Amino acid sequence: MRLRTFISLSVLGLTLLGVLYAQRSRGLRGMFDEDAPLVTPPDADEKTEFAFARLRYPNWRGGSSYWSARGHWSVDYPKADRQFVQGVRRLTRIHTRSVEQVVDLDSDEIFNWPWVYVVEPGHWDLTEAQVKKLRDYLLRGGFLMADDFHGTFEWDIFMASMSRVFPDRPVVDIENSDPIFHVLYDLDERFQVPGIQMFYTGQPYEYDGVEPRWRAIYDDRGRIMVAICHNMDLGDAWEWADHPRYPEKYASLAYRVGINYIIYAMTH
Repeated sequence: MRLRTFISLSVLGLTLLGVLYAQRSRGLRGMFDEDAPLVTPPDADEKTEFAFARLRYPNWRGGSSYWSARGHWSVDYPKADRQFVQGVRRLTRIHTRSVEQVVDLDSDEIFNWPWVYVVEPGHWDLTEAQVKKLRDYLLRGGFLMADDFHGTFEWDIFMASMSRVFPDRPVVDIENSDPIFHVLYDLDERFQVPGIQMFYTGQPYEYDGVEPRWRAIYDDRGRIMVAICHNMDLGDAWEWADHPRYPEKYASLAYRVGINYIIYAMTH
């Protein structure tokens, strides 16, 4: 009798938790739903000196189904890309295209785009051919900005591919004096930029990614080839910069970091 009662109460408790989670998830989506679908800007085909290129990649298939479902090359796409380039247009004199460019490592197309952004690389799993192509791209002068991956597990997944790209080059913390933090904005005071998950978790970090890390891989001349934003979510800050619930201080830092990285890549 006691066992039957315990099982009944346990099932009831799990059901209630599921309902509460679903309600909270719906509330979060509702709070951040778009008012209208994105419309292609009239100048989308304009030839410009800079375009926001986003890397498409194959996903790593390990981990839980929940973890696997939440990470993908297209997270925040395309709103984050388009809102960020609007900031680039307003805050700099860089002639910037209004829409993004999706590129991959299965052709030579990536060599046409000297600055590439990759989101959720804690979920990628590059093939041997893609590893070779990315290494060639970076050594030729390309720049990769990695963003929105968190904690030890996603770092290990990121490095499983990146260490094959550069087995001979270490990942190091970027010194505060590095030009990438001062090429336009002085970014001495940096802090963790959270995603919108903070509205239901109450914390700015995800998993065990408590400390934001600004890391890089350098070439032989001291140029940053890969700029790594670990334990932060600049893409969410760009995407929700226009929402009154998302704090301005996070969005402002995310824009300044991204703009510095673009100008650094164009001048180094």
